[in-house]
Amino acid sequence: MPDPTQPATPVVPDKGTNPMWGGRFAGGPAAIMERINASIGFDRKLWAQDIAGSRAHVAMLAAQGIVSAEDAAAIDHGLEQIAGEIAEGKFEFKTALEDIHFNVESRLTEIIGPAAGRLHTARSRNDQVATDFRLWVRDAFDRLEQGLQALQAALIAQAGQHADTILPGFTHLQVAQPVTFGHHLLAYVEMLGRDRSRVADARARANECPLGAAALAGTPYPIDRHATAKALGFDRPTANSLDSVSDRDFALDYLATAGICAMHLSRLAEEIVFWSTPQFRFVRLSDGFSTGSSIMPQKRNPDAAELVRGKTGRVFGSLGALLTVMKGLPLTYQKDMQEDKEPVFDADDTLMLCLAAMTGMVESWTVNAEAMRRATEAGFPTATDLADWLVRQLGVPFREAHHITGHLVKLAEDKGCHLSDLPLAEMQAVHPGITDAVYAVLTAEASVASRKSHGGTAPDRVREAVQAAKERFL
Repeated sequence: MPDPTQPATPVVPDKGTNPMWGGRFAGGPAAIMERINASIGFDRKLWAQDIAGSRAHVAMLAAQGIVSAEDAAAIDHGLEQIAGEIAEGKFEFKTALEDIHFNVESRLTEIIGPAAGRLHTARSRNDQVATDFRLWVRDAFDRLEQGLQALQAALIAQAGQHADTILPGFTHLQVAQPVTFGHHLLAYVEMLGRDRSRVADARARANECPLGAAALAGTPYPIDRHATAKALGFDRPTANSLDSVSDRDFALDYLATAGICAMHLSRLAEEIVFWSTPQFRFVRLSDGFSTGSSIMPQKRNPDAAELVRGKTGRVFGSLGALLTVMKGLPLTYQKDMQEDKEPVFDADDTLMLCLAAMTGMVESWTVNAEAMRRATEAGFPTATDLADWLVRQLGVPFREAHHITGHLVKLAEDKGCHLSDLPLAEMQAVHPGITDAVYAVLTAEASVASRKSHGGTAPDRVREAVQAAKERFL
């Protein structure tokens, strides 16, 4: 029988089966629990951010007198060694240690001993992962900004070369009015410019530091959150500890921005697909961005464009997945939020690949200006110019001019000719005031040259817009 007058011998948990949880659990997790719980398979991507956050944290702890300078120096040196091991591919990531945080801390203990345990003073994995993930997403925004600018540069260069190249503009995929190819490409430059503005806005919102919020309520230690925020390049610390550990709006902002950008890329990809068909022949993708057929030797497929179009769905899906994870979560941290990273990682990989592919296609395609110009001969694209001429020269109200022009289009269609081929007498039979001066506005060249309003397709305006785009975006 034990002597009741003597203190009981403490029960020490098996640290081999349960290395990180201390005394709360006596046994290790079930195998299936280990599999569903572990995130090291994907959150190892956060290693650089995790080590940067830990180094900033321990420096602050030492500055505040919470840990000794000696322990802080040992911890910092050990973290630097771990960063080198991971960068060189020598670090062993262990599923049993769940995540990047425990993997790093465990290795730090192997390197410097018990002093490693002081690193986690005044923080939790909750604020630690929120900080790591914000740092990673901030880097992703910077990568996205660079990729968008590179594609803009390619489009602007092509627009400058094709300020005078004429092709039909479409509405409803029906021939509408002649435009210039340069003007058409600059429309995508504007879309990407809005994407870049969303990147800047979202990055600014994300640039607040959760470190020091601890598990959810803050910490009793005399920490300096402004110091760690500054050390990590954040604008300020987050204002509310509950929100700090439960917020994933920064990740949703990234995915929403990525989704809109992917949609823009998909629209351009769709145009490239039909521009490159034998029916259009507007552009020819380089061999580097085309594929062939396993059975039809004549085929030249725009697979790079098709894949950009197809991969857009993955980016959309990532946004939907994270919105679904977050929609029912009460404050504060829930384990569901471990599902926040894979959608963002996948969307980032996918979008950066699509941006690089699109930039390569635009830089290396061959433009068939002759085919573009010939395409303006179908579909009566100068009909609006005829209506405008009736308004300007004859004072006809636009609605009446529209009716007269529609009658002339029907006449030309029945005769199987262009508007410019209609005899003057037949035009005058529809409206006696029409003179032979009308033929001057019925060419594609005259049509685009007349569109001189700000933002219009006139070649001179396009050249001005190219210069302005260089100044705004490059």
